[in-house]
Amino acid sequence: MKSTCLLSLLVAASALPVVAFGQQRSAHGFTITDAPDEICIASDTLEAAVRKRGYVSGVKGGSLLDKKTGFRDRGHGLDIVDWIMEPGSDAAYRDKLPGDLPYPVGNLYHGQRAKRGIEGPQICTKARELQPRVVEGRDFVAVEMKWNYTIAAPGKNTGSEWHQWLVFPRGQRYFISSDRITAKNDSPAMFLRIDMPGHLKHKRGDTFSEIYLSYRGRISNSEFFGDFPPDARFNYRRDRDGVPDRFIRAYHTRDPQTGKDGPWLAGMTLNPSDPSEAWCHQRGYICLIHEFGERPIKAGGSFSAAFIVGWFDSIEEMHAVYDRFKGHSDLEVDASGWRLIPPKR
Repeated sequence: MKSTCLLSLLVAASALPVVAFGQQRSAHGFTITDAPDEICIASDTLEAAVRKRGYVSGVKGGSLLDKKTGFRDRGHGLDIVDWIMEPGSDAAYRDKLPGDLPYPVGNLYHGQRAKRGIEGPQICTKARELQPRVVEGRDFVAVEMKWNYTIAAPGKNTGSEWHQWLVFPRGQRYFISSDRITAKNDSPAMFLRIDMPGHLKHKRGDTFSEIYLSYRGRISNSEFFGDFPPDARFNYRRDRDGVPDRFIRAYHTRDPQTGKDGPWLAGMTLNPSDPSEAWCHQRGYICLIHEFGERPIKAGGSFSAAFIVGWFDSIEEMHAVYDRFKGHSDLEVDASGWRLIPPKR
C-alpha cells in the first residue's frame, strides 16, 4: 500500500523539482515530511496528513492510516471546520448576507431548525491556505492551526479567531484535537460547526457495516441507503435529549472489495456537555455535522471542545479510552508536553 504522504511528495517532486521530496526529518519515533501543500506525519501506528492549501483544517481525508489493520478513514477529512453560528432565522436579511453565510432551511441539507451564520466563510473550503506550525515533543508530534474569519452578518464584526491543535501521541492509534473560538461578537448562544469525526463516503454501505452513536446505540448501514434530512433520524440535541454519559460517534469500517469488517473509526467529544447538536444523516454521503457551544458569550470571550479521533477494535475499547480522558474541553501544547484542560466554570 503506497503512502498518501509519499504520493503527495511525488507530485511535488514532478511539479517543483527544487523541493524534490520535501524537507523530511525523524525524531522520537516520528517521521515528519513538510511538503509544499501538506505536512505528513508517520509513526509506528499511524500516518496522517495536514493540508496547508486547498481543502484545509483537521486531518486530510483518506490520510489517516491505521498501520495495525491497513484501513484508512473513508471521508472528506477529520475534525473539519465550518462557520460560527447561532440559533435563529436569517430570512429577514438573507439577501444581504455575504459569501456563503445564507442558511435556508426546509431542505435535505439543513432540515427544519432555523440557524444563522455569524461569521464565515466556511474554513475548510474558503480559507484556501493555512500556515500549520509543528511542535515536536519527547513522545508526540502536534500541529497548530489558526485563522480569522473575514465576513460577517449585518451588524456583526469580523475577525473571530479559530484555533486548532492536533496531537499525535507516540504508540497510539488515535490523535487528540481541540477547536477554540475567540469571539469578536456578543451572542446569546454562539456555536461552532465542525465535522466529527468526519463525513463518510459509501455506496449502499460498502465502506462500513454499522454506525455507533453513544446516545443512540448501534445502527445498521441499511438505514443509510436513502437520503433523509438531519432532523428526521438519529439527530441529537442537548436541549431536547439531555447530556449523555459519553459522547462518541463512530463507524465500523468495511473493505468494499472483500466485505470484511475492519476497525472502528471514532470521534469522541471529551466533555459530553459541549455538543449542542449532532447530525447523522444521509445526503449522498453520511453527514456527521457536530456543533458545540450554543451558550452565551461576550466579545473577547472564548469557547472550545476537545476530542479523540482514531482507530479502535471494539466499542468497549472506545469506552475505556473515553473514560480515561473524559471531562475536558480544551488542549494546551508546548515542547514539554500536551495537557487537556477542563471546561470553564
